[in-house]
Amino acid sequence: MAEGRAAALRRELGEIDIYLFDQVLRGRFDGRARILDAGCGRGRNLVYLLQTGAEIFGIDRDPAAIVQVRALAAALQPELPPENFRTGEIDALPWPDGDVDAVICSAVLHFASDPAHFGRMLDELWRVLQPGGLFFARLASTIGLGDRVRVDARRRARLPDGTERFLVDEAFLDESTRRLGAVPLDPLKTTNVQNQRCMTTWVLQKTP
Repeated sequence: MAEGRAAALRRELGEIDIYLFDQVLRGRFDGRARILDAGCGRGRNLVYLLQTGAEIFGIDRDPAAIVQVRALAAALQPELPPENFRTGEIDALPWPDGDVDAVICSAVLHFASDPAHFGRMLDELWRVLQPGGLFFARLASTIGLGDRVRVDARRRARLPDGTERFLVDEAFLDESTRRLGAVPLDPLKTTNVQNQRCMTTWVLQKTP
């Protein structure tokens, strides 16, 4: 039986975040030879990118996830060293300054414990990104939730979906962008999931 179209797309794209896929479709990853997925998990966002021939790196605090993403990489890009995928924390990345030309950080930064922790993670991600590099993040925010959530002094709050997250807002992201000296590539885009949580897409370029 011939492979269905949906199955063929899943094989090519995996379970890539739709907003990251939007960046791929717009050519934002074209010509980017070294890409880091910070908080890569099992590699849901890496299936397509591994097949482009780019050198992919990943880090996650879960050792079991790193075992799985190494297996995925071995199947899709056998020449890639397993050591490109490491267990570790985002606020202490093991790569040198300016080592990659794109950073993906999807659904990770909202696990920050407080603004200082968020700042350390963001600074590390920015440090390893080379000038002209692309930064893509999705993270939980208060944008679109109105009075449904109240953040505490650490910017943490319990969302209507029952999870507790570090939550940003437009002013916080704007100030972070200015602090980095970054160039916004897109306006902030937020998805409201039936008033249970909101996820904001934040896309920047490091100043050449």
